[in-house]
Amino acid sequence: MQLQAIDYKSPTAAEDFVKSLRETGFGVLKNHPIKKELVSAIYKDWQEFFADESKYDYRYNVGPQDGYFSPKVAETAKGHTKRDIKEYFHYYPWGQCPAKQKPSLEQYYGEATSLAEELLAWVEEHSPADVAKHYTQPLSSMVENSQQTLLRILHYPPLKGDEELGAIRAGAHEDINLLTILPSANEPGLQVKAKDGTWMDVPCDFGTLIVNIGDMLQEASGGYFPSTSHRVINPEGADKTKSRISLPLFLHPKPEVVLSARHTAKSYLHERLVELGVLPA
Repeated sequence: MQLQAIDYKSPTAAEDFVKSLRETGFGVLKNHPIKKELVSAIYKDWQEFFADESKYDYRYNVGPQDGYFSPKVAETAKGHTKRDIKEYFHYYPWGQCPAKQKPSLEQYYGEATSLAEELLAWVEEHSPADVAKHYTQPLSSMVENSQQTLLRILHYPPLKGDEELGAIRAGAHEDINLLTILPSANEPGLQVKAKDGTWMDVPCDFGTLIVNIGDMLQEASGGYFPSTSHRVINPEGADKTKSRISLPLFLHPKPEVVLSARHTAKSYLHERLVELGVLPA
């Protein structure tokens, strides 16, 4: 099975997109409003950032989780023992950010957040009535004016051959949030787990937008929308010398939003961050 790109401007885009999410946990969009030039500029700016020692001036703040995370503190995927081979920067409009990189990042954050909210409205519109009744409030209102939506700039460095045995760029995992919006990375490697347990490559056509369901939407929909496992595998051959930049936007509800009888957004996020080793138990 291959993930087919859906034309954002198509009259059946919303229906086709939600169907893809339901069947695979992922949707791929083309002809969307976010400009390739903006994404290219961000990739270039952040290659420079990650190559410079000044990145350590932006070490992350433990509580609010904004700033730079070095490979030594990168996540270990739930159920895995090997730390991922990556470094990253957490951007929030209210958080720290280097002055040179901020204008383009600010613009992208605003545009991607608006699009993500629209896609969330598509999900709500095409949820069956018996699923929609699980939503404690309209999905789009869960993220309205949220200070928790996170833009992560991910850098997977070139592989040198001395990596820990069994470690990969990103171990198989599910995202925590409602939806994740991801422009195609500058290098391939993203794979999604199909229902039959096989792994399939996610298209890496520059200019497409990859969207996947997170655990919070699965929780809020009573399991109707599946949070699908995905991973970033290590490249082979000459591609090992190439770094990979990725720009996921994690759409998070406001902390007080009730996801289910078991969880608010705040309690769910805290539980998962402890499991990932990002916060102390």
